Amino acid sequence: MSSQLLSRLDNLRDRVIELQRNMTALPALGPESGGEGERAKADYLLSVLRDMGMPLIEEIDAPDPRVPCGHRPNIAARIPGRTGRTLWVIGHMDVVPPGEAALWDTDPWQLKVDGDIIFGRGVEDNQQGIVTGLLVAQELLASGTVPDMGFGLLLVADEETGNNYGMAHVATARPDLFGDDDLVIVPDFGTEDGAMIEIAEKSMLWLKVQVAGKQCHASTPDEGINSLVAASAMILRVHELDARFDAVDPLFNPPASTFVPTKKEANVPNVNTVPGNDVFYIDCRVLPCYLLTDVRQAVREIADDIERAYGVTVTLSDVQAEQAAPATSSDSDVVHRLTRAIRAEYGVEARPMGVGGGTVGAILRKRGLPVAVWSTLVPNPHTPNEASRISRTIGDAKVVARMLFDA
Repeated sequence: MSSQLLSRLDNLRDRVIELQRNMTALPALGPESGGEGERAKADYLLSVLRDMGMPLIEEIDAPDPRVPCGHRPNIAARIPGRTGRTLWVIGHMDVVPPGEAALWDTDPWQLKVDGDIIFGRGVEDNQQGIVTGLLVAQELLASGTVPDMGFGLLLVADEETGNNYGMAHVATARPDLFGDDDLVIVPDFGTEDGAMIEIAEKSMLWLKVQVAGKQCHASTPDEGINSLVAASAMILRVHELDARFDAVDPLFNPPASTFVPTKKEANVPNVNTVPGNDVFYIDCRVLPCYLLTDVRQAVREIADDIERAYGVTVTLSDVQAEQAAPATSSDSDVVHRLTRAIRAEYGVEARPMGVGGGTVGAILRKRGLPVAVWSTLVPNPHTPNEASRISRTIGDAKVVARMLFDA
């Protein structure tokens, strides 16, 4: 690999800021979050790819009547190499809502630069990964460098709310996009020092729990059935799942399955009414040794107990469910190349691990493709004052470049 390519990447601080500033100003929120989707950000990224002279660009749109343009955009761009193999970098364009404005020090949709650190919604999750791939593509094309493997960028929609209009759609609509011996990097999870390579993910189950009682005036509570009390009792029993699914696997961090009550929907708007309906959610991250059908059954048994004890009706439904994909082998080419590149660039020995968070990597692992989820992050996704380091974006781009030319 030409040392000039690495030197060129070192000088792209202003480019990182420019790309991040422009993307941050284009809120790519899905309709579930009250947004209009990723079209505006996709159009900007298409213009960036065309301006740099990307030779192969394809749009793989997923129909979605909920957004103004009627679809969710997905972009595949590729630079051919000397061989038929391709190293793909996959990033997602959508972001999560900023949350409570008072918790932000600045406007979340306007980039703030403070030395090596930039702030704004999406700058880490997942714009850092997108910029990492764009920098490599830009300098390959600008220098006329032909990599040993081809280099591909896949920019997908809908990662934050289920992948149905993003990676899952791409895998179904274009199953031929990836070759059997292609390598895939997903820069959507990582540690501050870059020493963790994610090769496995837990199964993920988001359950919606609807508790139906009988509404009445709060001054005569015996005339109703308090759904809030029943829902609270069930929330307090969720921890029982920890003992029922108690396996431990040191590959993962944390090493056990987790079952966490999270979101609670509003019930009655006034204080003097006993609520007749309550809705809450459980986030389950389950080790691959367990089936989600068994987890659902265990929650159903708790719900049945609550029904009998409180006279309510409990309805369970999936918001999202993903049985764990087979892990990427720690002995795979993508892991070996990535490990060597991290060592050369950052001077650390990376280790393969599993995580509880879901990424688009699981969809491709189910197809048998070797996928490594890696980047060097703060990390602080989904938080107020989300931040990213410019130096790490450039360093990660150099890691990817080293992988391309690793013989």
